[in-house]
Amino acid sequence: MASMNLFTTISAAVDCRNPTAYFSRRRAISVPFAASSPESPPEIDLEFIAPKAESEGSYAVEKAKAISGEKLLRNIMLDNKIELYATYGKLMNCGGGGSCGTCIVEIIEGKDLLNGRTNTELKYLKKKPESWRLACQTIVGNKENSGKVVVQRIPQWKK
Repeated sequence: MASMNLFTTISAAVDCRNPTAYFSRRRAISVPFAASSPESPPEIDLEFIAPKAESEGSYAVEKAKAISGEKLLRNIMLDNKIELYATYGKLMNCGGGGSCGTCIVEIIEGKDLLNGRTNTELKYLKKKPESWRLACQTIVGNKENSGKVVVQRIPQWKK
C-alpha cells in the first residue's frame, strides 16, 4: 500500500486545468461606512415641573433624557432622582403596578410622544383630564420618535 500525504490528496482532487470547477470565486463585498458605525437611537428630552411654585412664584424645572421607547416615565423619574411621589405616595405606592394611583402626572407638552392610555389608566383616570397619566403606565417614545415632553407632578390636593 502506497503512502499518501496531504499534498498528494489535494493534487488528486483538484483538476489543475480548471481550478474554478472546484473552488468558487470570491467576490469582494463592499460595506457602506454608515453601516459599520451604528446610528444613535432617538432620544426624548424631558422637563419636569415641580408641583408647587417657589417663594418668588416660579416653578423649579428638572431635566432628563431618555432613549425613545425604552422606559416608563416612572423609571426615568426614579433613575434621575426626580421626586414623583408626595408624602402619602412615598409610603403607599404599589411599586409601579398601576393599582394605587399615587404617580399621577400631567403632560403639559409632548403627549404625542407617549403611548396611549392603558386599560389601567382608563379605569383609574376615567373622570380626569386627558392630560393626566399614571407615570408607571406611560412609555416615553416608541423607538422611532424624538422630541420634548414636559411633565408636571399633580399636587396632592388636586387628585
